[in-house]
Amino acid sequence: MAVPKKRTSGARKKIRNRAWKAGAVKVALAAFSLAQSILTGRSTSFYYITEQNRSNNGGERDYPKK
Repeated sequence: MAVPKKRTSGARKKIRNRAWKAGAVKVALAAFSLAQSILTGRSTSFYYITEQNRSNNGGERDYPKK
């Protein structure tokens, strides 16, 4: 069975933990930014169908104007 030779220092644990959490923060900010752009109608790279558009044109896709 593999066993670490020495104990990992507290500082090293904090460095690894912060690096791991930084990745999650980056992904969360990107998701929040995309959600904001969709809600404000400024999205140019994300296509979606709204209930209002679906009822107006009989289910055809209505892409946002660029």
